[in-house]
Amino acid sequence: MNNAKTLYTKAADTKLSTGSTTKVMTAKVVLAQSNLNLDKKVTIQKAYSDYVVANNASQAHLIVGDKVTVRQLLYGLMLPSGCDAAYALADTYGSGTTRAKRVTNFIAKMNTAAKNLGLTNTHFDSFDGIGNGNNYSTPRDLTKIASSAMKNSTFRAVVKTKKYTAKTITKTGSTRTMGTWTNTNTLLSSYSGAIGIKTGSGPEAKYCLVFAATRNGKTVIGAVLASSSITQRATDATKLLNYGFATI
Repeated sequence: MNNAKTLYTKAADTKLSTGSTTKVMTAKVVLAQSNLNLDKKVTIQKAYSDYVVANNASQAHLIVGDKVTVRQLLYGLMLPSGCDAAYALADTYGSGTTRAKRVTNFIAKMNTAAKNLGLTNTHFDSFDGIGNGNNYSTPRDLTKIASSAMKNSTFRAVVKTKKYTAKTITKTGSTRTMGTWTNTNTLLSSYSGAIGIKTGSGPEAKYCLVFAATRNGKTVIGAVLASSSITQRATDATKLLNYGFATI
């Protein structure tokens, strides 16, 4: 990754809606916090639950009042693509006296991180990809965000996980075994050497996939945006990976 070179591009700098691939940056910003404690417990607020219901958004089905660790929230963010987990993380790691201010501050951190990576075609207006029309990136920029995020060992561990079952602490102090979270990234099962990273979809974004695989000590990372279907997105990524490994 340090001596990364570009192997293939097509419309690499076209600005497109990113859907839930936005969550790669959400996770990156959380993991970049100084003195991050992955075992810190976050209490799930009704606002997070109301938000996913109101937006008919993908969710980790977090239960209001439960205490969930930051590590568990990262799995809930990246595997089932939980917008409730994204909200919880933004609320926890944004600064401000109100939830709205904290969320705005967190999104500002996402944009600062993009600027720090030298990305000029990326802008975030949400913590999860459910934007207000001003949430966009490009295949090239998303690949750079992903490459940067993959330098973090916790991020790598999360995005290559196919299934994860969180045990949370309920209001009464008992342990709740959550329903198993299954990774929406089918490449983890279908592509030999796949190690991540994140799917995305939406009416505007269509079907997106930021992907990574390692073979013979070489890693290929890329992004497919605005694909026509879930199947096509995986097919496109597979072709790109095959090309990448053949070329590298």
